[in-house]
Amino acid sequence: MTAADSTVKASGVGTPVLSFDHTQMTFPDGTEAVRDVSLNISRGEFVTIVGPSGCGKSTLLKIASGLLDATGGNVTVDRDRLGYVFQDATLLPWRTVLSNVELLAELHDIPKDERRRLALEAIETVGLSGFVNHYPRSLSGGMKMRASLARTLTLKPPVFLFDEPFGAVDEITREHLNDETQRLFQSEGFAGLFITHSIAEAVFMSTKVMVMSARPGRIVAEFDVPFDYPRKPELRFDPEFAALSGEISRELRGSHQ
Repeated sequence: MTAADSTVKASGVGTPVLSFDHTQMTFPDGTEAVRDVSLNISRGEFVTIVGPSGCGKSTLLKIASGLLDATGGNVTVDRDRLGYVFQDATLLPWRTVLSNVELLAELHDIPKDERRRLALEAIETVGLSGFVNHYPRSLSGGMKMRASLARTLTLKPPVFLFDEPFGAVDEITREHLNDETQRLFQSEGFAGLFITHSIAEAVFMSTKVMVMSARPGRIVAEFDVPFDYPRKPELRFDPEFAALSGEISRELRGSHQ
């Protein structure tokens, strides 16, 4: 574990595909949300940020995606092929699963036959092949999130942003979605930046966990996660897993002060 006052970097084996360089965000009302965050993520790295509510975690994702413009520093990322999974599945209720999954490819002007092929491939990847003609109203919360993941997979993004995507589902469904997401990470090799309030989820999913301070959010500690992929569900009961989760919890409690 490494701690610092303002800057902690996650270094990968390859060239970073997402970089925050002394990024800052102050809103027009004077609220300083993020202060001097520097972070590099390469393909094959899955970095999770935990921190107190309101510390600027989601703000970083919005800056990365271009939904917000940082007021200081720089962000480098290819936004043309950026995957973004929101807290809500954001499926269109009048579209079937297949039509919803095709949407991003459609917006990127991918030819119809190709986007249909990509959508069906993604749907199979997330285990929804039997539901291509179903509408969102007939899906469970977990199935909606799988459809949301499939929709983003059609673009084969090198960078995935996850904004607390599993917070609204029950614990068992959440664990299943964790299992599936880390399997996708292993097979696709994207760079992942994941936001969560769950320390167990952070440790299970990630190659590295970052802790942010209370607002204005600064990255104050990083923890390398030593477990190999694929990670089996039983890992959550391993003593080493519990010990690492406890260390992160202690650092997180200190970040509230």
